[in-house]
Amino acid sequence: MKIFLTGADGFIGSHLTERLVRDGYEVTALAQYNSFNSRGWLDDLAPEVRRQFRCILGDVRDAGQMRECLKGCDAVLHLASLIAIPFSYDAPQSYIDTNVYGTLNILQAARDLGVNKVIHTSTSEVYGTAQFVPITEDHPLQGQSPYSASKIAADQLAYSFYSSFELPVITVRPFNTYGPRQSLRAVIPTIISQLAHGETTLRLGAITPTRDFNYVCDTVSGFAAALEADVGFGEVINLGSDFEISIGDTAALIAEIFDLEVDIIAQSERIRPDKSEVKRLWACNAKAKKLLGWSPGYAGIDGLRRGLTKTRDWFAQTANLKHYNDISYVT
Repeated sequence: MKIFLTGADGFIGSHLTERLVRDGYEVTALAQYNSFNSRGWLDDLAPEVRRQFRCILGDVRDAGQMRECLKGCDAVLHLASLIAIPFSYDAPQSYIDTNVYGTLNILQAARDLGVNKVIHTSTSEVYGTAQFVPITEDHPLQGQSPYSASKIAADQLAYSFYSSFELPVITVRPFNTYGPRQSLRAVIPTIISQLAHGETTLRLGAITPTRDFNYVCDTVSGFAAALEADVGFGEVINLGSDFEISIGDTAALIAEIFDLEVDIIAQSERIRPDKSEVKRLWACNAKAKKLLGWSPGYAGIDGLRRGLTKTRDWFAQTANLKHYNDISYVT
């Protein structure tokens, strides 16, 4: 089965590339074009994995290139996206160009070329602050940031191609994924990298919001299950642990894993505008269990502790920590 994977050079995308290669798929991985000839986190994969997939440098915003990339593919997994919420306040048009028009380019090419399956990536941010918990796929959508608004638009485009043109689309909606290779724009690597560099005063944003954190292996296994499924077309499917924890309690748990006592300082530049902050996320994953036969392997507080310990151990390796030498605020 020939797979085209966008966003392969990123955090989740690199783990998914590795999983698909090891599962025996023929993978073409798209990495964002850059003049350094860098393939992002794909360059850090094991040599035996790197030898077994094709990498293309490109841009989902280029419709012609995406059409060429999708020729001969059986399925496409579309992960390419701008995801940093604070930067979406500064450059909202970039998010529309990449997240909306980029998605349109993938959908149109897949439709025209008769691709058998499209796995489109959403985000729990589209729900905004929970109106009820656990959050099911029927929860109202709330664009509380330009980022989440752009993802709502992309999700609706994906559904429209299913309902209008019968394009076989499944929308996977991961909640807050964490693990090795994640950037400092996310809270868990922000905490771990500061502690790994010897800091005991953590510089964070708001600590009262709650999140449903998911170890990256669980998120990747959800994508793999969606790829293998013969049901779920036209559906949105949450990938979440069905466990809620505050940012402050997460920081305390990580400090416990490091066996450190820490203080927390809230930095104003890390605080979202009040109406834009998503204050509560907690996933219902019943649909994923029913349609995909998927369930998280790192569920609950014990699963979170195991996932955080593995993440801490990865950051503790000198070769990995060097990627995070600058622990200043990242938008």
